[in-house]
Amino acid sequence: MTLLAENSYGKSRVRLVKVKRRGDWHDFREWTMEILLEGDFESCFVEGNNSKILPTDTMKNTVYAMAGNSSAEGIEEFASELLTFFLERNPQVSATRIKVWEKTWDHLAVGGKPHPTTFLQSSGERQTTDVAGTRNGTLLVHSGLENLVILKTSGSEFVGYIRDPLTTLPEAHDRLLGTSLSASWKYSSANASFTVLRSTIRKTLLDVFAEHYSKSVQHTLYAMGEAVLASVPEIEDIELEMPNLHCLLVDLSRFGQENPNEIFVPIDEPHGTIKARMRRQR
Repeated sequence: MTLLAENSYGKSRVRLVKVKRRGDWHDFREWTMEILLEGDFESCFVEGNNSKILPTDTMKNTVYAMAGNSSAEGIEEFASELLTFFLERNPQVSATRIKVWEKTWDHLAVGGKPHPTTFLQSSGERQTTDVAGTRNGTLLVHSGLENLVILKTSGSEFVGYIRDPLTTLPEAHDRLLGTSLSASWKYSSANASFTVLRSTIRKTLLDVFAEHYSKSVQHTLYAMGEAVLASVPEIEDIELEMPNLHCLLVDLSRFGQENPNEIFVPIDEPHGTIKARMRRQR
């Protein structure tokens, strides 16, 4: 006999653009969503009975209908609204999970001032949230960012590591340090000031990356996470992933030239991957 141990279903890659018109000033948001429902769906899987199934196309339509009436300013608030809506309207659903990815659009600067209705996407950075909740439980909110590409041309070294017969990497006392940062943090409350806290966390991560004297990616990653936990008590933990985007010094001596740490070749694969999760000591 086969037992249906776990199941879920939903709609992925639901894309939404919303323009908030505040007179002559417009705000522009681009979100991509995933909706997953868990619940009493065994009759559908086992018997082909769809009587408890909310079509995934209806989930897509719900996103657009709610976006038209929502006053949510950020992805966490909108995800929470969607989650509550699905739970309240569908008694067969026991748990819901909403993920949202936001592309970063900024007002274009014209004449030194932000243009009120023109926008620029200057990077591939995305803001993220993952909101989960059950019918009788509290909401759990994990937020983060991904593909935040940053690099520093000084203040980084990598020396004193293990050397064995297969080690060919030369020690670097003044190297370029680049990464595509991904971060995820857990809020202690579902009623936090998400937009303000996200800005604080992002700024803290960038400030520490710039100012910290790095003895390794691990060294800087820990300093970044430690600083966020110290400055934002509203989060319980933070996980950081920092792949090492290498820039290798080119040997120009074969051309009769010197290279005073100025000419490099970027190598994005293979690359080192460093990750860690940090939490406050209780």
